[in-house]
Amino acid sequence: MPGSTAGARDLHVHLFGPDDPSAPHVLAVHGLTGHGLRWGRLADEHLPGVRVVAPDLLGHGHSPWEPPWTIDDNADALSAVVDRHIAAQARPVVIVAHSFGSAISLELAARRPSDIAGLVLLDPAQGLDAQFARTIAESAMMHWGNADAEDAKAAKRMEGWGAVPAHVLDAEVQQHLVSTPDGRVAWRVSAPAVATAWSEMTRRFRLPPSGVPTHVVIADRVDPPFARPAFLDACAAERADSVTVHHVDTEHMVPFLAPELCAELVTSLL
Repeated sequence: MPGSTAGARDLHVHLFGPDDPSAPHVLAVHGLTGHGLRWGRLADEHLPGVRVVAPDLLGHGHSPWEPPWTIDDNADALSAVVDRHIAAQARPVVIVAHSFGSAISLELAARRPSDIAGLVLLDPAQGLDAQFARTIAESAMMHWGNADAEDAKAAKRMEGWGAVPAHVLDAEVQQHLVSTPDGRVAWRVSAPAVATAWSEMTRRFRLPPSGVPTHVVIADRVDPPFARPAFLDACAAERADSVTVHHVDTEHMVPFLAPELCAELVTSLL
């Protein structure tokens, strides 16, 4: 059941691939501080013939910035995206999600399992340690914004983007970095929404619905890992017939660092 009294809000949605209700459809859900345009490269270069529906989450990009911003609120909004942009004949749909987007996607899948053909969860972030989440959230709020674009890029390099190709980071700056009233720059994201998300990621983890084929991709260079051992142990114990775990030798930005694997896993579920 939706947990918010705010009602579903319309997300800003980026669309890639053929505008054809008979084409295979993928719902692509970005992670914290991201935006839907990040999925454009995967869609255009690795998923030909696939309609990719990629919204900006609440408090991100061009979607509404007003609270609330919980997992439940985002799942409400994603459910409305499915109804608005994915015709009934194109369902069930495959979901590919990164980081915090995985927690939201699992909530959506729990509500609408018959509409989900499969899940690809890229370094999913849920069930995090509370002290760890508090430390990261407080640091993010304390150091919000950057002096200029080069400073913003340098900060990204320290946050799991170290091996992301330079042209990808340059595109991120062009698409997602905005000027602030104090003459600095910041990513097009609501700071309070980010703090809320870190709190939400400490909620008890959710397993994929029983019987829904799911690929979980772990970025092995992330320490401490976002995909917590308790979640993986529960998948092995309770979803061994439907969950497959993959490991990649990358930092956290798996969609940019292992796009071929991401596309292969998505395609396997279409």
